[in-house]
Amino acid sequence: MGVVLGALVLGTLYTVKELFLVVVVGAVGVGTVELTRAFATRDIRVPVAPVLAGLVAMQVAAYWGGPVWLLAAFAGFALVLLIWRMFGDGTDGYVRDASASVLTLFYPCMLAAFVPLLLKPDDGDHRVLIFIAVTIASDIGGYVAGVLFGRHQMTVISPKKTWEGFAGSIVACVAVGGWLVTWLLGGELWQGALIGGLAAVLATAGDLIESMIKRDLGIKDLGTILPGHGGLMDRLDSLVTVLVPAWLLMTVFF
Repeated sequence: MGVVLGALVLGTLYTVKELFLVVVVGAVGVGTVELTRAFATRDIRVPVAPVLAGLVAMQVAAYWGGPVWLLAAFAGFALVLLIWRMFGDGTDGYVRDASASVLTLFYPCMLAAFVPLLLKPDDGDHRVLIFIAVTIASDIGGYVAGVLFGRHQMTVISPKKTWEGFAGSIVACVAVGGWLVTWLLGGELWQGALIGGLAAVLATAGDLIESMIKRDLGIKDLGTILPGHGGLMDRLDSLVTVLVPAWLLMTVFF
């Protein structure tokens, strides 16, 4: 499954940038639907159509307009969601449903809209590859170190996470970040190491955020579309939390 997803990402990323964004919208769209269905198990109603419209609008606004247009699109569709719920199921649960709707518009939709910002420069394909690679390195480094050396539980939110695994994530991310930034972008080793180290922290935070959501909703996985992985949102949780700092640091450095 990882090989198939990797081939799809690289095949579009290094050919037609706009086609890669279609893949992003498709993946995040599926993850968003998974999240809304998970909310529905606790009678939290999030309207799928305006959230998905907001996802597409923010991707387009970010790629062709930049950060200001992205912010405007997010604010506009947040207002749409608040109004949409007014004509829904009465006043009962308005705050609950409206809050969950805006949360979904932000996580993962608005965070994912930083992909086109990262992709837009001439070397945007390399930047996106670095962002994806350091996030994957966090998962792999954390898993290997956790299995081999994990002894001290990190948090009850996710019982399998250990401090030893977290250290493995940092080491793997720093190594991959330093290597790819110097090779692909001609940057300094410390710049890649900083991007990688921050990615390890935020990728772990992304995992824990989704674990909190699943625990609150009383479910194990948000979906079943990926054999052996769960849902797409279960794969996107780390990526969307790493995106903003990765974009910011690469914009400042390069």
